[in-house]
Amino acid sequence: MNKTDGPAPRPDEPAPAPTPVRALRAAVFTALFAALFAVLSSIAIPVGPVPVTLQTFGAMIAGGLLGARYGFASVLLAVALAAAGLPIFHGKGGLAYVLGPTGGYIFSFPFAAWLVGWASDRLFRGRVRPLRLPPSRLLLLFAAMIVFGVAVPYLVGVPWLASRTDMSLAEAVAAGLAPFLPGDAAKAAAAALVVAALRPYMPKLAETNLRAADRRRG
Repeated sequence: MNKTDGPAPRPDEPAPAPTPVRALRAAVFTALFAALFAVLSSIAIPVGPVPVTLQTFGAMIAGGLLGARYGFASVLLAVALAAAGLPIFHGKGGLAYVLGPTGGYIFSFPFAAWLVGWASDRLFRGRVRPLRLPPSRLLLLFAAMIVFGVAVPYLVGVPWLASRTDMSLAEAVAAGLAPFLPGDAAKAAAAALVVAALRPYMPKLAETNLRAADRRRG
């Protein structure tokens, strides 16, 4: 075998798509998940300065299903469109809204998707379709949803809320964190189950496994 050819694909793995096809597929899925994030963002229950929405769930499944790179890109695309004026966030948009009291949550969502995708890429790396995650990996996926998908938006969003509304940090925690924790834990559990069920059947958008790195080094 020529050294530059790389290892032959395993017989139980699908053959990789040509690069142009993969690029088109990645663009389509990025746009689709941006639209899905927008739809989930349109569902809101007003409960004070921070409404109850499905944005966190949308960011988690975007990262979990698309992986770090394209999960980040899909949510960032939705945020950019909202900043440009599209009424994506429960009928609201524009730069003034994106920079408003809930702006910290909004800007953190692409990074939450990236971190969830980073964890998902590693939990599913090298595994052959179809597959079921063993319980230990499913628990790790749920932990990633909690730490990256839930905690990261709060770490950015709560201080931002305090600074934009002249609340104390304790008041911002009471208004923008504490009431949402049970619901966000349920969203994290649901997102972990959705990703565990669907990620094995998602088309491959990027080289994320160790064999790709080995081929580049070879």
